[in-house]
Amino acid sequence: MKKKRELEKVRRLQDEVNAENDDNEDDPWWWLVQKGIKPSFICISVFALLVRVAVGLHPYSGANTPPKFGDYEAQRHWMEITINLPVKEWYRNSSVNDLSYWGLDYPPLTAYQSYIHGVFLKIFHPDSVALFTSRGHESYLGKLLMRWTVLSSDVLIFFPAVLYFVLVYHSIRSGKGRKSDVAWHIAMILLNPCLILIDHGHFQYNCISLGLTMAAVAAALAQKDLLASVLYCLALNHKQMSAYFAPAFFSYLLGKCLRHKNPLLEVVKLALMVIGTFAIVWWPYLHSKDAAFGVLSRLAPFERGIYEDYVANFWCTTSVLVKWKKLFTTQSLRTFSLAATILTCLPSMAQQMLAPSTKGFLYGLLNSSFSFYLFSFQVHEKSILLPLLPLSLLALEEPHSLLWLTHFAMFSMFPLLCRDKLVLAYIALYALFVLLYFAPGGPGGRCNSSKTLDQSHKAKTSIKFISSIAFHPLVTGILCLFSIILHVIYLTTHPPKKYPFLFEAVIMLLCFSQFILFTFYFNLKQWMLSKHLTSKDRQKKLI
Repeated sequence: MKKKRELEKVRRLQDEVNAENDDNEDDPWWWLVQKGIKPSFICISVFALLVRVAVGLHPYSGANTPPKFGDYEAQRHWMEITINLPVKEWYRNSSVNDLSYWGLDYPPLTAYQSYIHGVFLKIFHPDSVALFTSRGHESYLGKLLMRWTVLSSDVLIFFPAVLYFVLVYHSIRSGKGRKSDVAWHIAMILLNPCLILIDHGHFQYNCISLGLTMAAVAAALAQKDLLASVLYCLALNHKQMSAYFAPAFFSYLLGKCLRHKNPLLEVVKLALMVIGTFAIVWWPYLHSKDAAFGVLSRLAPFERGIYEDYVANFWCTTSVLVKWKKLFTTQSLRTFSLAATILTCLPSMAQQMLAPSTKGFLYGLLNSSFSFYLFSFQVHEKSILLPLLPLSLLALEEPHSLLWLTHFAMFSMFPLLCRDKLVLAYIALYALFVLLYFAPGGPGGRCNSSKTLDQSHKAKTSIKFISSIAFHPLVTGILCLFSIILHVIYLTTHPPKKYPFLFEAVIMLLCFSQFILFTFYFNLKQWMLSKHLTSKDRQKKLI
């Protein structure tokens, strides 16, 4: 009898432990411990950090090219301005702040970041941020400290955001993947060559706005909508290009609000968080209408035209046939681009407002960012980083697409990176990415290249048709060979004098053809998600 009572006691204890584990399965941190992901994340992060350091040893945008140098000098100059002038003078043209020389043209959070980094540089190397005399400063210590500011931003913001997203995302889909899949997913995000080349080679701080966006996505997936709103507003206040994701956030959060018992209350709560966040960030410029509009005018450089360099979007690509800048005024082109961007965003937004879902939200981010990249006003080559972010988050769902888009995203930026003398880093990072993609432990290594992307689940004929053509081994092989040949020609041959930008135009046309195909493909895939919702899911109310 005694043994029987002891056995019953043990069983009760086991049942209690199992019940507690079941309750904790939705907790990302419990999931982290159970799956043992922490060592993998640390190892991959250390390796990713070393890769960034290695890329930072290469040249940067505008190195030794006076009088205005490049993006490196722009970032350094903003530090010079913010630590030497009052906050109300940062965006105002004056005798001490010549806006024609790399004037601040990002929202206030970028200015605050520049101030913090400027204080850091002033402590260790005051000459590099001295007012007036530091223009074009390129000392060894100054460059080392500048590179350190990007590394520290990556480690403090982007890396934790990756961990937060991975914890939430894989706890939601727990049981659908393996531990090796999680490690592979982390590597695909942290070692994406495009972001590393732009931030640590060319020299920018996209890791901050993209990190804040990723954290906002993770918070939204974790049902922390108020936190998601704050984080996304911070991303938007760091770089206005974060607006590429605005339609997806708006439609997903609004769709969730409409499924609550009291939708108006939920909308008001989100609106208050958005207004409060913007008010705090913009507080120094809210004392007058002129000050606020002075900042806003710097964020929309319409005077530059609908496009500048050769970028693989609709306006620049079609300008080969239609001379947009000559035929239409800037005001007309602003209207055209706004209308085209909104119209191409609407299908994705409608799907999320009608049937919000976590996977649909990620596809919505991808589709809205592609709409902005292809049709919005004044797009840069570097803006392809924004569609790449949500596709990296969907790496386990779209491994083949990630490899293919990364290839053409890098190719679209190849002329820019050549000007920065980053060809060696470009080749090395691309080779590393391909090796990691085909690592045995991840989906990329298990993926048979002869299969299309939709063989893992039933899809509509339209999606099957697009994928069977676009991702057919023969088509991908020909396009890869053609792009390799173009790389070699660009590096070894001079274009005809009559057409000095011929090679850039061909690269642009090839990349645009793939980007527009991705836009159609992913919009169709997002709408397909609605077909897989059960009637119970459709009727479910969020409490």
